[in-house]
Amino acid sequence: MLRLIAKRIVETIPVLFIVATLTFFMMKLAPGGPFDAEKATTPEIKARLEAQYGLNLPVWRQYVNYLGGLAHGDLGPSFKYPDWTVRELLFDAFPVSLELGLYALAIAFTLGLLAGLVAAVRKNTFWDYFPMSLATLGICLPTFVTGPLLLLVFALMLHWFNASGWESGRDVVLPALTLGLYYTAYVARLTRAGMLEILNQDFIRTARAKGAGEWRQIWKHSLRGGLLPVVTFIGPAISGLVTGSLVVETIFQIPGLGRYFVMAGFNRDYTMVMGTVLFYAVLIIVMNLLVDIVQVWLNPKLRFE
Repeated sequence: MLRLIAKRIVETIPVLFIVATLTFFMMKLAPGGPFDAEKATTPEIKARLEAQYGLNLPVWRQYVNYLGGLAHGDLGPSFKYPDWTVRELLFDAFPVSLELGLYALAIAFTLGLLAGLVAAVRKNTFWDYFPMSLATLGICLPTFVTGPLLLLVFALMLHWFNASGWESGRDVVLPALTLGLYYTAYVARLTRAGMLEILNQDFIRTARAKGAGEWRQIWKHSLRGGLLPVVTFIGPAISGLVTGSLVVETIFQIPGLGRYFVMAGFNRDYTMVMGTVLFYAVLIIVMNLLVDIVQVWLNPKLRFE
């Protein structure tokens, strides 16, 4: 395990370097600048602002300065929020995005595992066709479609939940459902496929021949192996939850990282965009490492090497 963790840490350094480089030059190639939208800014004031933030330097010099700051853990100041650094904004908004992601993950795995298990045990019956049909429909509906529909029905028409904000339980339900239902469909189908494969193995037939009950076959003998496809999916699911939260937080006006990232893109807030991308990259790398460790724990045939 220590070798695996050390290897991943070493591999992370060039990956983050490539991510930082690509993000930096992509932002520089985008038209406009961080101070172009300020209507009251005169050319003289704009020139002074660019000189203050080092934007008047050659691109290669800005790149070197930015990498030097990254080496010391400095993500730079935000151009849109001049009184805040990018690191302060990230640490202030991340708990909100983390909370939203955990709620969505809980919904996805609770509903998805339950639907997948029932569909696998009751194969080729109504309890198989119905949840799998809903799962297929859920895969076809992205979050930017599900979110406005839930908002229209449950917030604007029925008034059961709030349409925006992040202060009470009524604010949490719709964004968490919007983000979680999409991945519920994937978890349900993966659980069904994994359980069906395990339930057809010889050792399950042996347990059945010895008189083991249906649920004992599932919980004691099948579940650990049947969930391997779901565990493998956790890494991409975390990535999808991260990118999906960008849309959801914008739709429901949630003060998380996603909303800051979208606004930074519109405002050409270079440092905020690059800092958010790097933060997400580190988060995804850590989650993939945890997924690999859990896979080895579930499947003893695998080795950390």
